[in-house]
Amino acid sequence: MIVFPAIDLKEGKAVRLLQGRMEDSTVYAENPLEVAQRFLAEGSQFLHVVDLDGAFAGKPVNDEVIRNIVEKVSLRVQVGGGIRTLDRIEELLQLGVERVILGTVAVRDPQLVAEAVQRYGERIIVGIDAKAGKVAVQGWAETTEITAVELALKMRDVGVQRIIFTDISRDGMLQGPNIESTVQLAQETQLQIIASGGVSSLEDLRKLQAQAQEGVSIEGAIVGKALYSGAFTLAEALKTVSQ
Repeated sequence: MIVFPAIDLKEGKAVRLLQGRMEDSTVYAENPLEVAQRFLAEGSQFLHVVDLDGAFAGKPVNDEVIRNIVEKVSLRVQVGGGIRTLDRIEELLQLGVERVILGTVAVRDPQLVAEAVQRYGERIIVGIDAKAGKVAVQGWAETTEITAVELALKMRDVGVQRIIFTDISRDGMLQGPNIESTVQLAQETQLQIIASGGVSSLEDLRKLQAQAQEGVSIEGAIVGKALYSGAFTLAEALKTVSQ
């Protein structure tokens, strides 16, 4: 199972939010590049980056920071946040990003997702963020009536192979991920699921890994606040999932 350390970008800095609220942000690092370098030094091969400004504004805000990370740190970087057009996807891939995460546009314009998958294949991931099982969009500011499973099945139909699933109520709260909903999504769709939101302990990672070892299609987990708050180190997380 893969551990994806996370960097959330706001105004060029590495921050964490509580339940997706921009007003509840904590700055953890003035220089996100240094954070990425530390993750590499601790043994990571992957990095999950979210342009929070982009997610709320619907346009790129932190490209210089992203370019800096991609050019100077040999991590496989996936990026999400405000990506709504094929041109924007192409821009990020040209920057050197390995995978692009589509969120709101999966609800608003599934045909665009279909075209993106046709062009770029597995480099396209869909992020599904849910409140009480219902998909939230526009930087989590708006909740729809579609369920996470319904959207995932629609995305599977257009060729998406990988979903990042976030239970917003758990995000940044260090209460543990919603393993039940994550497993349900994996079982009902047979897509590769990356768990996100709420990982607070090495035990959370062990529980997710146990599901993966039993054949549930959980590819990995995104870890953010737990690393920044010192709940455990990235090196400890990587060791845990390698056992």
